[in-house]
Amino acid sequence: MIATIQNEIFILHPSGALFWKEKNLLLISDVHLGKVSHFRKHGVAIPNNAIVENFKRLSAIVEVFAPEKLIFLGDLFHSSKNQEWNLFEEWVSCCVSEITLVAGNHDIINKKHYEKIKINVVPLLEIDAFLLTHHPTTKEGFFNFSGHIHPGVILRGLGGQSLKLRCFYQNNDQMILPAFGEFTGKHIVKPSQEDIIYAIANEEVVLVNKK
Repeated sequence: MIATIQNEIFILHPSGALFWKEKNLLLISDVHLGKVSHFRKHGVAIPNNAIVENFKRLSAIVEVFAPEKLIFLGDLFHSSKNQEWNLFEEWVSCCVSEITLVAGNHDIINKKHYEKIKINVVPLLEIDAFLLTHHPTTKEGFFNFSGHIHPGVILRGLGGQSLKLRCFYQNNDQMILPAFGEFTGKHIVKPSQEDIIYAIANEEVVLVNKK
């Protein structure tokens, strides 16, 4: 799915990633690496292969777009360092993109660990008239890309059936990306007639609500 925002072309991918074509830049939000290991440590029965799945998905999306720059919009890791950090280091060593982390509320790992593997950690980024943050933010003169809330939408059929799907949520001055990671949950949004919703269904991004 292609969206044109402020005369720039963006590709909305079913993984939840967003590719900024002109800048050759890939945005990903809320991967929450380490969450599976964190839950398993506390007795939650999540399959161990879910750990590898996040890294497979990251590798696949980077291969699709081969971005010059990869920017994570916060909550890259769910909590403190655990066994998944070693896997992350290995993944970074194979990634040819320049990586930046816009820190989120879950990103409590000291940035010196990121800097050691050549990842820049910043509170926000301004690129042209676009503001990149973790929390949805309004700033005059900027269009904001963010994450944090893990947006989802409920689609209802004529027979009363319903589906809860991840989505890209857009209004006049911002777009909130869906969570990229596994087992991250959804916050169901209630769009107004002025909002634009791109739902992710069956490996496709579908426009379900527009102005």
